[in-house]
Amino acid sequence: MRQVYLSGGMEYAHDEGRSWRSALQEWFEREGEWTVFNPNAESMRLLREEFAGADLRAMKPRDPARYRSIVSRIVLHDAREIAERSDLVVCLWDEAAARGAGTKGELTIARYFGKPVYMVTAVPQTEIPGWVLGCVTEIFPDFESLQSFLRRRPAP
Repeated sequence: MRQVYLSGGMEYAHDEGRSWRSALQEWFEREGEWTVFNPNAESMRLLREEFAGADLRAMKPRDPARYRSIVSRIVLHDAREIAERSDLVVCLWDEAAARGAGTKGELTIARYFGKPVYMVTAVPQTEIPGWVLGCVTEIFPDFESLQSFLRRRPAP
């Protein structure tokens, strides 16, 4: 089984990016051969198991030291997934991803470890930071184009 990591905005995204990740995860699982690392589900699992009752949104302004400590654990967990277990990264690049920092970091880690990064975006390339473009393997205008490409693509 190959693993795909779903990268994109969370902190500033509508519904923290759950909708698109959930739909894409279902597609990958139907296709077979894939396991999916969905940061929404994994962050919730980590919070539930290790930080029961923690409300990160409320904690950020009220208890910044604890907030940083928890987010640091999430960052390390997700970075390890990309570096050690994921075969490729699918990224939704939109306003939320551009505003936050996690997506940029995830793409950098993927690039460093030689993982293909497939970006889906409606944003003109001239408006995407050069650093981000330097991490990307292919760019697709929509998820359907990405899915078509992945069906034809040999295993990594």
